[in-house]
Amino acid sequence: MVITRATECAIRALLYLAMHPKGQIVYKKDICRSQNVTPAFLTKILQPLIKNGIVGSQRGVGGGFFLLLDPSEVTLLDVIQSQEGPILLNRCLGASETCERSGICPVKNVWQEANRNLTDLLAGFDFLMLAGLERYRKKEDEDSDCRK
Repeated sequence: MVITRATECAIRALLYLAMHPKGQIVYKKDICRSQNVTPAFLTKILQPLIKNGIVGSQRGVGGGFFLLLDPSEVTLLDVIQSQEGPILLNRCLGASETCERSGICPVKNVWQEANRNLTDLLAGFDFLMLAGLERYRKKEDEDSDCRK
């Protein structure tokens, strides 16, 4: 599984929103500038998050995007699945996929465990935690600039 550029940008845009209070409108131009993306691309990548009730949008002058949920309620897994659908390390793990070797395959259990471990790991990182890490990183950068 390779995360697409759109998903990576959606994660970064959501992290930017998580740095602001829940419900606060963040101007589209500010998000675009901070993430180095075009307004059209930003709108496109945030559509799945709007559809899934994670992000809200406001059109018009003064419009932008805002978090509908508290950052602690949104995980990396939520964003990745909103953008790309279920995480499956192998197609044999999909509900609609059948494999002729399913009953005798010694590797399927390994794929299932690896898939479960990955989804559990991603579900363990919420955007409150990630925003805290980002604030700490920015503070460290500022402190190192002061020491120069």
